[in-house]
Amino acid sequence: MSLHISAGKDEIAPIVLMPGDPLRAKIMAERFLADSRLVSQTRNVFYYTGTYKGVRLTIGASGMGCPSIGIYSYELYSFYDVNCIIRIGTAGAYSTRLSVFDLINTDKAFSESTFAKEAFGYTGCYQDHQGVCFDTINQKAVSMGLKIQSANVHSSDVFYRAVKGTPPLAAENNCLAVEMEAFSLFATARYLNKMAGTLLTISDVIPTGDQISPKEREQALIPMMELALESAIELTD
Repeated sequence: MSLHISAGKDEIAPIVLMPGDPLRAKIMAERFLADSRLVSQTRNVFYYTGTYKGVRLTIGASGMGCPSIGIYSYELYSFYDVNCIIRIGTAGAYSTRLSVFDLINTDKAFSESTFAKEAFGYTGCYQDHQGVCFDTINQKAVSMGLKIQSANVHSSDVFYRAVKGTPPLAAENNCLAVEMEAFSLFATARYLNKMAGTLLTISDVIPTGDQISPKEREQALIPMMELALESAIELTD
């Protein structure tokens, strides 16, 4: 059984929506899931299972960074028979082509992280989205009238850095934004032959300093959450 998730095997749904923040998982479950039940709170990382429009789903947190989401995704895929994980998070825009509140559907995640090589022997600096999540999210965004960009992102191991500006790896590979988890999630799903997608909301634009205020943040993330939920329904068919 899982070392880091205390739910029973039948308490986790086949599709998991995964914000980084445990409290965001709690807020999302309470807002959107019917009959929501807390099924795991080991290390105060919350997992809730309930139904959305009659479809059974789990919402649970990943923590921050490649190692953390690597642990949770591996255990969900391997020990709970999860078929698909959709990461839902925030990102900082490297480019003024993006504005706060914009949505990104991640195509490739580039990283300096050694996670994929050390865990699974995968060389190279990027990992692709896995399975049909990516296409399903794009199609559902169109049907919901949501504007979304498909883009490469930088999954950085570093939040604070001495040298300012866009890191060379991100600039060379047209990464429009930076986050911290997609690379590891995609590598884990690839290794285990599972589905994985990453849906992001731009919370700040690094070149201009524009950012979503703490007061705006909860409402700002609702379109992303709704898109992930609606996509999850399509993936259960």
